[in-house]
Amino acid sequence: MNSGTPLVNFRLPTAVSGPRGRSPMRFFALLLVLSVPFWVLGAVVESPEAMPMGMPLSAFMFVCPFTAAVVLVRREEGPAGPRRLLRRLFWFRGAGNGLWFALAVLVMPVLMLASYVFLRLAGMPLDGARSPFLALPVLLVVFLVSAAGEEAGWLGYALDPLQDRWGALRAAAATGTVWAAWHVGPWLQVHGVAWTAGWFLFTVFARVLIVWLYNRTRGAVLSGILFHAMINVSSSLFPDVGAWQVPAVLAVLTAVVAGCAVLLARRPRRVLHSRRPLRQDEARTINGRGR
Repeated sequence: MNSGTPLVNFRLPTAVSGPRGRSPMRFFALLLVLSVPFWVLGAVVESPEAMPMGMPLSAFMFVCPFTAAVVLVRREEGPAGPRRLLRRLFWFRGAGNGLWFALAVLVMPVLMLASYVFLRLAGMPLDGARSPFLALPVLLVVFLVSAAGEEAGWLGYALDPLQDRWGALRAAAATGTVWAAWHVGPWLQVHGVAWTAGWFLFTVFARVLIVWLYNRTRGAVLSGILFHAMINVSSSLFPDVGAWQVPAVLAVLTAVVAGCAVLLARRPRRVLHSRRPLRQDEARTINGRGR
């Protein structure tokens, strides 16, 4: 692709497309089956105090996307499929400028800070609220592990076939909607309807940003893991562990940033300082076929 070709729908280069034969619908169906016991557990068993942000026990369903993806790639690609999937979670060589990984880490804290400033200006009583900054190292580990478990399914398995079929923006909206709907049960176990509706919208827009970063890093699932983890880290550091959050405000701010990302992705590649095309060995590595 020459430097003047528009990056329409911020689609991945063809060489990075996922393996043929993958079925996002099978993934979503299996994910639903695996998640039901966690939803029931969260509904009938009270969350222990040690759970971050007062999350219900159903939060442990983060293992379900990983499990569903492993089961399906084992069936579709044989015994080597799960190993290739695991390698993809931490692949970053040839992923381009480190700027994109920096954005994956920084965008959510900046958005959360902006929402905090807005709420302060709106008169929200946040002066006496506290944040668990001393627990930051533990939160980072916990949320990186849970984000990796989820993104193994959302990015590592389901996204590429949808992008091949629909383009990146529609694929992001579809996976974002399923991702948000999958969380509705656990959210309602600890929050009200208004909070859940606002966070639902935020989640869809956040998925657009995750897909944008994924494509800008030539399919590095790690970029999505970092962004996803920082959603939870930033939220847990919000005053009183997120108790004062107004998700509708965060959703609007994220929608603005996601819209800017989509517009930037449609500009000529030379304006975005695009890197060289992937070599064949890099394409094989990102798809988990390298040595």
